[in-house]
Amino acid sequence: MKSWIESANDPGTDFPIENLPYGVFEGGICVAIGDSVLSLRSCAEKGFLEGLTDATVEAARGTVLNGIMALGAGERSALRARVGELLRAGYPRDRELAPLLIPIRSVAMRKPVEIGDYTDFYASVFHATNVGRLFRPDSPLLPNYKYVPIGYHGRASSIVVSGTDIRRPCGQTRSPGGEAPVFGPTRSLDYELEMGFFVAENNPLGQTVPIEQAGSRIFGLCLVNDWSARDIQAWEYQPLGPFLSKNFATSISPWVVPIEALAPFRTPAFRRPPGDPEPLPYLFSPEDQASGAFDVWLEVCLSTAIMRERGVAPVRISRSNLRDLYWTPAQLLAHHSSNGCNLKPGDLLASGTVSGETKDARGCLLERTSRGAEPIELPDGETRCFLEDGDEIVMRAFCERDNFARIGFGECRGTIAGSRSVD
Repeated sequence: MKSWIESANDPGTDFPIENLPYGVFEGGICVAIGDSVLSLRSCAEKGFLEGLTDATVEAARGTVLNGIMALGAGERSALRARVGELLRAGYPRDRELAPLLIPIRSVAMRKPVEIGDYTDFYASVFHATNVGRLFRPDSPLLPNYKYVPIGYHGRASSIVVSGTDIRRPCGQTRSPGGEAPVFGPTRSLDYELEMGFFVAENNPLGQTVPIEQAGSRIFGLCLVNDWSARDIQAWEYQPLGPFLSKNFATSISPWVVPIEALAPFRTPAFRRPPGDPEPLPYLFSPEDQASGAFDVWLEVCLSTAIMRERGVAPVRISRSNLRDLYWTPAQLLAHHSSNGCNLKPGDLLASGTVSGETKDARGCLLERTSRGAEPIELPDGETRCFLEDGDEIVMRAFCERDNFARIGFGECRGTIAGSRSVD
């Protein structure tokens, strides 16, 4: 398709008319198109959304995306179709609509969703195997991994939008061979390259979401950086798992790519090696197995304070693909609700670190540096085992396929600030 906005027709843009990701800025809900944003609130006020249901128009006038996520599938599709109609080449009222466009570089993006609950999974078998091998060389994967999607409940209140500085957290750590822990700033601060899935609609408490319906309950995807303090995590995680090592901050990208935009990039579920168990019946759907995964490339770039001072470009340190998740997004959602847990519009489910088979496809420094034993060498001569103050992590994601427009997710950025003083 073509847009009357020329920048949207650039093959290299993240935001062609086929994408139309949702975001929120100071003017309310918007969509990205090329190098601009279109305010949906302004569209509603100027009559460009006439013919849609009252609930849809009211949701479009909101200040977060939860109202749109709460709509029925038909209403969500109708809104997306209308926005696409407004921006498509040949739209007869393009001159009336043009004043509602704002250069994307001039807007300050906000957290797009009021996130009520956040669950982080462990869905990459390569990540789980790599990490397990560091701690349990003879038995990297625990017996349950290939039967049940593993996850933990994260902290929604500390989720921040891209560009927010990340304060180095303090916590208890114990050095190898130490008799007692000490309290202080983490020395092993890490990123985790993840993808997030936002929930649409809701299921009442006690009611499950069958695997056949779970895919339609995913509103859209965003980038997630689940910052982690590995030394704090190593001391605290037994027996109940992550706590203060992860709840201090999680960054998300400001743009939510609708599930409809990713239809050309669907791909079969991860092919399980011979001998692996088939998913249990409540996690198995022929349709989900045939097209429940997504072919999305994810990248991590690192820029140190010294690199920026010297004018050295950020260096890519990881590149992986979402199709390598052992569990599909629909399986994660179906499992989450399988005990009757009530999922609500705007709840965030994250994939866990997305890693691949090769070393350069490992999605965190814990894996990439083998727990600090193999430092990364940077172009200016610096090395990194874990993140230092002043380091900036930039995550990007995109989809590419012959004869289809490239779809991008924008960026998820975060710079490490110093820790608070410890008395």
